[in-house]
Amino acid sequence: MASAVQSLEVSYFVQMTEDEEKLRRAVAALLGGEPPEERQEAEGHHGNRIVWVRVHLTGDEAEAALRGILSRLGADERRAILGGLRDVLDEHNALYIRLSKQVLVMTGGAVLASSDPIRVKVKPRSYVVKRDPEGFYARLFEESA
Repeated sequence: MASAVQSLEVSYFVQMTEDEEKLRRAVAALLGGEPPEERQEAEGHHGNRIVWVRVHLTGDEAEAALRGILSRLGADERRAILGGLRDVLDEHNALYIRLSKQVLVMTGGAVLASSDPIRVKVKPRSYVVKRDPEGFYARLFEESA
């Protein structure tokens, strides 16, 4: 049976003051392996170095990584996401989650955050969520608890 998740994308910025290797290891642990990264370097307003990192997984790898992320979410985070699902889904039923970089690096936990986050985009297979995206994500969260 094909994976219910078509793809999972994780992206984040690394500021010059952050330990890039420590952050990379924390994200790799979150995703359950050492996925290939796409990286772009830029210069900030004050000349500081900023690196944008993106990881893109598909199929079974994407679903396994998502289940790993969901298993690290606490009950409050799960309720917040599922309770406000319409606010974090796009027109194609892709789910967007923003996780705290600091908490991930310090504790390995997954906590929702709004500023300077690790962005997670989950793109499900359209035929799986077509009529009931809320039910699909509720089942996925429940199975990953």
